[in-house]
Amino acid sequence: MSPGFRARPLSERSGFTLIEMVTSVTIIALLATIAVPRVSEQIDRARVGKAIGDIRALQADIDGYAAGHSDSLPASLSAVGRGGFEDPWGNPYVYTVFQTQGGGNANGSDGSVAGQARKDRFLVPLNTRYDLYSKGKDGASQLPLTAGVSQDDVLRANDGGFIGLGSNY
Repeated sequence: MSPGFRARPLSERSGFTLIEMVTSVTIIALLATIAVPRVSEQIDRARVGKAIGDIRALQADIDGYAAGHSDSLPASLSAVGRGGFEDPWGNPYVYTVFQTQGGGNANGSDGSVAGQARKDRFLVPLNTRYDLYSKGKDGASQLPLTAGVSQDDVLRANDGGFIGLGSNY
């Protein structure tokens, strides 16, 4: 050390140097760029899990209704007290009856409305009596699961044997 220079003790310094501030901000920015995508991925997974739970509950309500009404399906989710029920992304769940009591595809005397069945990649219907699904994160869907917009749908297939993402079916 030169005779005229005397370093101040660490306890006498006040504040951060510019290099310390830049280093701190850089570290925080790096941590944020790593954490934000992972957090949003976990939020999406939680929403899919909630939609799966909701569809299981709706299926139980529909099956309970059918058991108490001579195996007739409800005309809408309102008939089971779930009218306007929304998925975790804020879209209403889609419930479509496509086969009536007698096995036909027209509007049934039980008040059910006929619709087209969703189909897998081999064009085989996913369910035999009704479809129940969420349009997923993008809020869009098409009947075949091969459509790109249907990959994020949370759906019921195999008459309730599978409930999950369309991309996993």
